[in-house]
Amino acid sequence: MSAAAECLQTIADYGLRSIGIGERLLPRSDFTLCQQVTLIGSGMIWNLYFGVLALAAGFVLANGLALAKASPRRWLRRPAEGFIFVFRGSPLFIQFFLAYSALVLLPREGLSLFGLTLPTGWMARAWAGALLVLTLNTAAYSAEIFHGALRNVPKGDLEAADAFGLTGWARFRRIVWPTMMRLAWPAYTNEAIFLFHATTLVFFSGFPAFRQEGDSLYYASYLADKTFNPFVAYPIAAGYFILLTLCLIWLFGVVNQRLNRHLPGRARRLRYRPNIIR
Repeated sequence: MSAAAECLQTIADYGLRSIGIGERLLPRSDFTLCQQVTLIGSGMIWNLYFGVLALAAGFVLANGLALAKASPRRWLRRPAEGFIFVFRGSPLFIQFFLAYSALVLLPREGLSLFGLTLPTGWMARAWAGALLVLTLNTAAYSAEIFHGALRNVPKGDLEAADAFGLTGWARFRRIVWPTMMRLAWPAYTNEAIFLFHATTLVFFSGFPAFRQEGDSLYYASYLADKTFNPFVAYPIAAGYFILLTLCLIWLFGVVNQRLNRHLPGRARRLRYRPNIIR
């Protein structure tokens, strides 16, 4: 069998292994470059799963939190401020550890948290428990971004809405929210990229993987341990995330052009300015 045919067979065997399709047993010796690229690429399915769902759910929750934080009503504003402060003020890894303790360790020992009976089924798995942590974390950061944009909506836009007789929901949907998104989108792009990178922390969170079906870092760690060479598996994983980052920059750039379609061509371009320190 030629090298190309053997690599195609490897892709067929392990390309979807992380979601339970293909070979159930991992290779144990004679690892080829094709095997490593395929297995780590298979694990990226889970990173995409965590990133896409957490980003979508967090976006909706962040909009609600931003509006609540800007509300004049204390019973709305204070809980939103507290939620944002807690999740922005504590490290993501600590949040993973606390969620693992609450959702996995305590129910396993038959204990309760503040008198509450905690779930012991699907929430104890990474696909649900870790996803919940990522969603809440990105919602807090995104809410602060959206809140800052909401406070900086130009007064001229609001006065124009009043002049046209727009009030309530129509005013928010047609004037306030689109302007808020335009102002927040560059910073939100950075948050989305950080979120996808943060999905690698799921491997360290302690949430159990099912039948050795893990994310990209799970397979990279397995291959590095078996080959005693971390300088192949981990750069492959990094390469996948670099490609993912480029795709995100392009996708968010397309959305940015849509949001700013009324501006001149050069002003619509999204310039990626990464945050060195979050």
